[in-house]
Amino acid sequence: QVQLVDSGGGLVQPGGSLRLSCAASGNIFSINVMGWYRQAPGKQRELVATITSGGSTNYADSVKGRFTISRDNVKNTVYLQMNSLKPEDTAVYYCNAQLKLASYNGWADYWGQGTQVTVSS
Repeated sequence: QVQLVDSGGGLVQPGGSLRLSCAASGNIFSINVMGWYRQAPGKQRELVATITSGGSTNYADSVKGRFTISRDNVKNTVYLQMNSLKPEDTAVYYCNAQLKLASYNGWADYWGQGTQVTVSS
């Protein structure tokens, strides 16, 4: 069984910083892309950033220059460093991992339980 446990959310003032972490555990054969998505109240879930196993990154335009995604392939962990936070960054943040449980399996998406980020003065 695979688990993704994300953490690090909280309440922060505008201009502040937070670092989110997400660790994947279980009988994992390989992880391809890992990423972060967010969902604000009344809105659809949207991509924030992704990173491949080789380290290639992709960011939503709204977070470019402020957020940095990274990963530790040994620990199966992905991080999101969020700087210069704005009230519009307020959302539940979910980590995602595209992984295989065995060499003969196809890639499947797994999700963390979500962590709340609130940016407010």
